Amino acid sequence: MPLPPPTVILVAGVSGSGKTTIGTLLAERLGWEYAEADAFHSEANVAKMRAGRPLTDEDRLPWLRTIAAWIADRLATGRPGVVTCSALKRSYRDMLLDEHAGVRLVLLDGDRDTIAARMRSRKGHFFKAELLDSQFADLEPPEPDENIVTAPITGTPKETVTHILKSLALDCAPR
Repeated sequence: MPLPPPTVILVAGVSGSGKTTIGTLLAERLGWEYAEADAFHSEANVAKMRAGRPLTDEDRLPWLRTIAAWIADRLATGRPGVVTCSALKRSYRDMLLDEHAGVRLVLLDGDRDTIAARMRSRKGHFFKAELLDSQFADLEPPEPDENIVTAPITGTPKETVTHILKSLALDCAPR
C-alpha cells in the first residue's frame, strides 16, 4: 500500500551533497516553507565544525531535538514544510521522523569524490571539507523498512527535485 503524501519532507545527506540547494528548490516548487538545518545549530557546534572538529552524538542531540520540534510544529499546525538535516544515523532518522505518517525522508546520494569536489568549490560555509570523511564514516545506509527515497545527485538540481517529486507522488507544475 503506498504511503500518503507527505506534509513535511526532510532532505538528508552528508555535508556537501546539496541539501540546501535541493531543499530550497523543492520548497519553492511546492510552495512550502523551508528551514535550513544549519540555522538550528548552536554557536558551540558551529565553532567546533569551523575549527575542523567533527560533532559527537552528544553535540548533535539538542540540534536534532530542535529540528524534530520544527517538524512536529508543522504537522500539528498543518503547515507543510521542507527541512534539511544530515540525518546520518538510523537513530537520528528515527528521532526526526518519530513514526509520523506525514513526514518523508529523502536521502541525497552521491559518491565521496563528487561531494568533496563540490565542497572545495563552495565559499563561506563553516563546515570544513576535511570533515567529509567523518560524515561518510557516520552514515548508516537506510534499511528497507525506513521507506526513504534515495535521490542521486548526478544530474542537475532541477532533475534531482523532479526525481524527488515523482518518487513522492507529488504533482506540481515545473517552475
